[in-house]
Amino acid sequence: MENRYVSHPNDVKTFDTARLREEFLIESLFAPDELVTVYSHVDRYIVGSAVPASREIKLEVNLKDIGTDFFLERREIGIINIGAAGIVTADGEKYEIGAFECLYVSLGTKEVSFASGGSEPAKFYFVSTPAHKAYPTTKATKEDATPSHLGDIKTSNERTIYKYIHQGGIQSCQLVMGITELAPGNMWNTMPSHTHNRRSEVYLYFNLPEDAVVFHFMGEPQETKHLVMRDGQVAISPSWSIHSGVGTSNYTFCWAMAGENQTFDDMDAVAMKDLK
Repeated sequence: MENRYVSHPNDVKTFDTARLREEFLIESLFAPDELVTVYSHVDRYIVGSAVPASREIKLEVNLKDIGTDFFLERREIGIINIGAAGIVTADGEKYEIGAFECLYVSLGTKEVSFASGGSEPAKFYFVSTPAHKAYPTTKATKEDATPSHLGDIKTSNERTIYKYIHQGGIQSCQLVMGITELAPGNMWNTMPSHTHNRRSEVYLYFNLPEDAVVFHFMGEPQETKHLVMRDGQVAISPSWSIHSGVGTSNYTFCWAMAGENQTFDDMDAVAMKDLK
């Protein structure tokens, strides 16, 4: 498991492009027939993927990395499939997970595995956070996520938000997770930007054409920086950082949050005039 450590905003001001990418960008996440995991000391996320191309993949890590007897002994996990239909098995119970569907797996679940449901592989993306209580393992479809249509083509941010794991949906200890899908011809997300000093966030960008990029903006509002990101890459966003992006085409991104609360709209807005 790769480790990413916490960086102070005063130190980040001095980072060049290579150091910024090393600390905050997960560049290679999806690999056929491999479990890929990254441990972020920002709110102790584990971000990972499983692409079962020719075999079943088990949710296993070096237990020394997390100090428990099994992965979900003291953790919860949210899983979203961004590929073809697949199957997640949790302590013997099989869940068919289609594209853009979500499965929350409870603290205390001892065995979790990933498999594809047909000739094309599923692409499971997951985020795990520490947990203190066992909420039920629950599946949600796009329809269950009560889609919210926001934005306007005039401001290039017409989009649909699907909330899966949140206070009004799948219950969890601290994990909040969902997907935002930009309509064709729209490129901007989360602008005007914001911070939320009580929570951090991770962004997975996907459904990007091969030659397209997203400029993901981060940093303190008066000291902004950016990461150039491509399909299937993840940005780690500390609580003090903005998290906005603009692409060379429309795209989809998965957001996951953890911290002091689960209030989706708990954010400190940054006025456009204050950005530097």
